[in-house]
Amino acid sequence: MMMADDNRGRLRLFLDTAEKSAWREWLPTGIFYGVTTNPSLLAAASIPCNLAVFPALVDAAFSLGANEMQIQTFGRTADALERNGRAIAALDPRIVVKVPVTFDGAVAAMRLKADGIRVTVTAVYAAHQALTATALGADYVAPYFGRMNDADRDGEGEIVAMRDLVAKSGSATRILVASLRSADDLARLAARGLDTFTISPKVAGLLFADPLTQAAAEAFEAAAEAD
Repeated sequence: MMMADDNRGRLRLFLDTAEKSAWREWLPTGIFYGVTTNPSLLAAASIPCNLAVFPALVDAAFSLGANEMQIQTFGRTADALERNGRAIAALDPRIVVKVPVTFDGAVAAMRLKADGIRVTVTAVYAAHQALTATALGADYVAPYFGRMNDADRDGEGEIVAMRDLVAKSGSATRILVASLRSADDLARLAARGLDTFTISPKVAGLLFADPLTQAAAEAFEAAAEAD
């Protein structure tokens, strides 16, 4: 469990995958606050997106040390998004329900928040959508950094604008930066004041990737093993 005074400050890292093998590898390190999933990640893990599969996933994530799990609701109407979101939230109080920043998603998020269910507004590509999330009282807003850049948008500029917008509003909404492609992207955005990120297992591995570090570690072990 996370300690209140463990020197992390506001930093929260999430592991962005539905693969239980990745949870087993990474959650015991203590680096990650929790895990995030969505229907695409479920599909990548060959897991169907339906309510029946979520209890086992939730049990696995929390048994491996997650403090929080974010699961995306689904449905083509506000009523369906709300209904499935409520069912997901009922599985464990540590769950945050992800809702896309569409009109129906906003209606569903408003209804969920009205009953005290924590919400992440996701699939965010522009600063004005962060304003929408803040107006809804969302707990998190999740912009897609890499996908913004893929679409020839200024991902860093948009996310910094979101940071400023949320800060000036006095909101406690966290900007949960997603779709990161490298550890350097994460470090650069953290230096700009962002403090909440979700990253793939591939990017997690890059947090340790530096040949100088590996060489130093090998030298230490060689010295320790010397007669």
